[in-house]
This record gives sequence, structure tokens and C-alpha cells, in this order.
Amino acid sequence: MIPRGIRNNNPLNIRRSKDQWQGMKKTQSDSSFCQFETFEDGWRAAFVLLTRTYYHKYRLYTIRGIVQRWAPPGENNTEAYIRNVSRLTGISADEPLGIPSEHPARWMLVGAAMAIQENGTEVMDWLAMLRGWEKRKTLTPPPSAGCSPSSMPSRTVL
Repeated sequence: MIPRGIRNNNPLNIRRSKDQWQGMKKTQSDSSFCQFETFEDGWRAAFVLLTRTYYHKYRLYTIRGIVQRWAPPGENNTEAYIRNVSRLTGISADEPLGIPSEHPARWMLVGAAMAIQENGTEVMDWLAMLRGWEKRKTLTPPPSAGCSPSSMPSRTVL
């Protein structure tokens, strides 16, 4: 069976929220996790979360800090997740990853290791991951679709 994150084009299993991600499918049939049009769009969202939200907003600079927030102990074996990501990347759990724009390979390694933890390795599209990394630099405003601001739901477009 194909893992849920792969079926949803969501390699890190980003949970649904009020945020409207660029590249999300118009119809979301998974009640818990976002579904993206392409695997590239899912990777883009993952890297936006890791580099903009986790690094810049929450100031999480290590695998331990990132995974503790991403996969909290109430839902996951967080320590095993941290050990696995650290082992797969070759980066110590408490070693600072560096600034994403200066150390992109380290951040992509962390994303790849988290995707392996979430979904396994059999059907990963690594070229889509690289394209998603590049696409994370751009934010596209949402289409107006003829809606007035008062009729639009309150969402952040990322």
C-alpha cells in the first residue's frame, strides 16, 4: 500500500489547518492531512514550514528542536524520530543546521530524512524535492476567484 503522505503529495504529512498552501488541491478529501496537486508542491510547503516557520519564527535550529515540535511525544515516539533523522542525515541531533540560505543541503537532508521517517523510501521523488526547495522562495497571492474579502475565509496563504 502506498503511504498516505505519498498519496497526498505531502511528503512530511503536513496537517490541515486554516492555512491555504500554494498548490493545495481544491477538494481536500483527507480530513487530517493536506493534499497537494503535485509532489513538488508538497515539498515546497514542507520547506516553507521548515525554513520560514520553524527556523525564522520559532527559532528552531537543530534536528531535536524541529522534530520535537513536528512530531510531539503525545502522537509519536519523538526520541526515535530524532535518532532516525540524525542517523540518516549524519548530523548530530543538537548540532545547529545553519542558516537555510547558506546551508541548503543540510536543510534538504533534514527534509528528506523526515520524509523517509514519515513514508519510507520506496516511492520518493527526489527531483521533486529539489524543485520544491527552489519554489519555496516564492509566494503566490491567492486567486481572487471573484470573491470579495468579506466572503473569503480567514486564511493565510503560504
